[in-house]
Amino acid sequence: MAVVDSAPESGLDLRTPWVPRSNPWLIAFAVMLGTFMEVMDTSIANVALPHIAGSMSITPHQATWVLTSYLISNAIVLTATAWFSRTFGRKRFLLICIGIFVAGSLAAGLAPNIEMLILALIVQGIGGGALQPSAQAILLESFPVRKRGKAMAFYVLGVICAPVIGPTLGGWLTDSYSWRWMFYINIPVGAVAFLLVDAFVEDPPYIRHAVKTALDIGGFVLLSVWVACLQIVLDKGQDADWLGAVWIRWMIGIAVVGFLAFVVWELTARDPLIDLRVLKNRNFGSSTAIMMAAAMVLYSTTTLLPLFLQTLMGYSAFQSGWAVSPRGVGSVVGVLLAGQLMGKMDDRIFMVTSLIALAWSSYLLGSINLNVGMFSVTGPIIVNGFAVSLLFIPLTTVAVSTLRNDQIGNATSIFNLMRNLGGAIGISITTTMLSRTSQVWQNELVSNATPLNPAWRHSVQHLQAALAPTGPATHVHQQVLALLYHSIRQQAGLWAFVENFRFLGLLCLVCVPLVLILRPVHHHALPHR
Repeated sequence: MAVVDSAPESGLDLRTPWVPRSNPWLIAFAVMLGTFMEVMDTSIANVALPHIAGSMSITPHQATWVLTSYLISNAIVLTATAWFSRTFGRKRFLLICIGIFVAGSLAAGLAPNIEMLILALIVQGIGGGALQPSAQAILLESFPVRKRGKAMAFYVLGVICAPVIGPTLGGWLTDSYSWRWMFYINIPVGAVAFLLVDAFVEDPPYIRHAVKTALDIGGFVLLSVWVACLQIVLDKGQDADWLGAVWIRWMIGIAVVGFLAFVVWELTARDPLIDLRVLKNRNFGSSTAIMMAAAMVLYSTTTLLPLFLQTLMGYSAFQSGWAVSPRGVGSVVGVLLAGQLMGKMDDRIFMVTSLIALAWSSYLLGSINLNVGMFSVTGPIIVNGFAVSLLFIPLTTVAVSTLRNDQIGNATSIFNLMRNLGGAIGISITTTMLSRTSQVWQNELVSNATPLNPAWRHSVQHLQAALAPTGPATHVHQQVLALLYHSIRQQAGLWAFVENFRFLGLLCLVCVPLVLILRPVHHHALPHR
């Protein structure tokens, strides 16, 4: 990557400690606020989609393009963050992105139709794409290595609590006021974040003196093509019956060819948009793979559990958001524990423990039935929040522990892209499994719905006797069959959710060997690079 080679040309010693003039904790709060705003807004949007569809007279399927357009522009800009930071300065670029995000939020709130809303979300995604990698890079650069664990604990607290608060807040805003307020709420938060970043954040010398390079146009175009095609496939594949749709097959083909061409281009370009060679670093490459798998579990669980509560248990959007909110309690406990013990224990112990705890929480969710109450969901979801916090903090710290400071900006862009893609892939896989597995179980259960089955015959007779006073025998028989078919669909749906949660638990355990590949990090022995 250009900045790695440019620093020596500018006469900078990358091993010389750099200390920001402002208190690092003020910097941490400033950058975390912008990230909190972006992550929370993404989770709020899921709740409001039915209301957006209703107010704009469009189908729910059309309304999902609101999220797809945001995610595509977000992912494209996210990976180009390192180049923009070198060219414009990281602080200036972060301020610009906060401004664009707030402007996009205002435009989305005022959008009169779906076309303008999608355009506004594209603008918002452009601004939001750089917030997380820029915040992480600034945070990691501002703290000495021995304190990065505590700094990341503070940062992760905001990142993990945002999706917990988002659905509940979004449900309340949408029910009490309008879906447009889920965008308006970003304006005051963004204004405060802008002022704090302007007051406390500064660029380190290797950013201020980095040699400016031309934008890697070829890499940027190839990146935009494969990321956009992949995101569309992941979002729309299930609705279009995957390979059953010709246009999905074309999209997959373009995404694969575009990705391979992008890798070759970036590895041979003189000044690549993204320095993929950083993945050869054992800690960073392994940590990125673990993060991708962990994101699949986190995002899938966040999607599946409210869906289970609403479709099978009859919860409202607000009630389901409230039911999963205890995850924040587990997250806070995990953050506090990790912040206190980071540097005192081997980080790999934290990660293995958290992966096992995450698998256990998924197993507990895979044991639910249609008779559970809200409290039965609370325990597993608290464990889930605790495990995710305990995993993300040491994982993010270990990922960059053996990289130079001037490589962190590029690394955080890749790290966050893989996390987002992991989440999108996880949601796509689990929603597809949910639909297909539900059909399989429904066919299995219906095959037993025959008069030759004593249990079925007993259920029919029992319901007919209970409903006999309600009308003629023919009408009662139709009611009985409808009730039993509804019960079959519920049971099939339940087993589909159970298998999904168990699959996620297995995925966590598969990641454990990757942790053992990581080199141990001796925090007190590392200088502030």
